[in-house]
Amino acid sequence: MKKTSNDSLSKFISLILRHHPEVAYIQLDEHGWANVDQLLSGINRSGKKIDRQILEEIVRTDQKQRYSFSEDRTLIRANQGHSVPVDVELKEQKPPQILYHGTADRFYNSIKIEGLKPKGRLYVHLSKDIETAINVGKRHGKPIVLKILSGNMYQDGQAFYLSANGVWLTKKVDINYIELQT
Repeated sequence: MKKTSNDSLSKFISLILRHHPEVAYIQLDEHGWANVDQLLSGINRSGKKIDRQILEEIVRTDQKQRYSFSEDRTLIRANQGHSVPVDVELKEQKPPQILYHGTADRFYNSIKIEGLKPKGRLYVHLSKDIETAINVGKRHGKPIVLKILSGNMYQDGQAFYLSANGVWLTKKVDINYIELQT
């Protein structure tokens, strides 16, 4: 699939809305929302070119559905993946019995010792299917897929959340709930 200039803009918006709002001279509210007009102005001030039509296209066509608009479309936020402390108003939900986590094989030894931690993010991200987990793992190197015994975790009191774009989130995954998917 051919990369477009909107792909790089989308990644830049992700950086702003998840990690570094100051790059676009904006602030996120406590729920991760940014004013759309201020975001557009800030991105243009940074030397990139964007208008509302381009932003609407990016949000509409983003394969990972990273972003949401408020009902009146004056605010925008990333659906998950933040390293800045925001509450994206996720409601606790009962997960499926099994979820998956894609990563690179080079991380497996440390995962076997420490389990899964959010590292620089607020949550560990889990997928409902193996294919998605493989695609996530490929971004980091030779992929492996970990089978997460999420039903057992939930029964044992671990909270799970489902983001607006279908990513399952939890604070951590202890090693006794992780199996290597074969």
